[in-house]
Amino acid sequence: MKTRLVPFVLLAALCLVTAAHAAPPKGGPRFLGPKPPEKVKRVVTLAPSFTETVMALGAGSTLVGVSRFDEAKEVAGLPRVGGFIDPSVEAVVALEPDLVLVQPGPGNQRSVEKLAELDIPVLLLPLHTVADTLAALRAVGKALGKDKEADAMVQRIESTRVRIREASKTLESPRVLFVYGFTPLVVAGPGSFADELLRDAGARNVAADAGGAYPVYPVERAVGVSPDVVVDASDVDMGKDKLRTLLSESRWVEVPSMALLQPGPSLGRGLEELFRLLHPTVKPDAKPDAGTAR
Repeated sequence: MKTRLVPFVLLAALCLVTAAHAAPPKGGPRFLGPKPPEKVKRVVTLAPSFTETVMALGAGSTLVGVSRFDEAKEVAGLPRVGGFIDPSVEAVVALEPDLVLVQPGPGNQRSVEKLAELDIPVLLLPLHTVADTLAALRAVGKALGKDKEADAMVQRIESTRVRIREASKTLESPRVLFVYGFTPLVVAGPGSFADELLRDAGARNVAADAGGAYPVYPVERAVGVSPDVVVDASDVDMGKDKLRTLLSESRWVEVPSMALLQPGPSLGRGLEELFRLLHPTVKPDAKPDAGTAR
């Protein structure tokens, strides 16, 4: 039985799904409320990916509050301020932050706007695509005075993407269903960062023609497309056995860590893990054997 907490990206996905299939908000990083001070000393994050970003930038000492989904041992003793869709305005205000890092979504809009009205600097950071994620890394780096560190982080991720794409060029292209949840069946669709990374890793997303980035996908349709590989990125097993029986001819794999589920500094590592799941006999830094060509 799985024990890890619900991935933040799944919470965001389900929030969008339940908001009448709302489209992801457009635009890049932006501030609500007052601008943060030049020297940010107190930061509250409303998602584990933002916590990871702050720590990776070498600014972990500024963290004063995190979401209840944060599992990193480095922040185990910090106050919890709620989650992605239900942040506690009172808990955040009590921590007197210089900056709050938030992914905007229908579920947290009112709370986030209230924080801004109370003169709390809020940095809104969409995380729907790889480009969004890289822009978020740079925006957080700029806000924390860590521009050089953020640029280096982005360059490492981009270098990994180039290397994985090169390694994938002459490999078979498995047809993949990337699953976030089974009840309902929520998958990575077009416009999601997982869809982009599947293409980086030389795979074809069987849900690429779905109606959104994180659609509820009909089980009958999943059976009809008959994927070569099912990537299980879910947090629970409920509903999995039924689909596994229906897709018994598919190869099933589970993501080995949260690196592919938290759009942040570990995205490059997550892509490497995805490549190994899809091409288990090939190393991403090795030339593929001629016999594996398409």
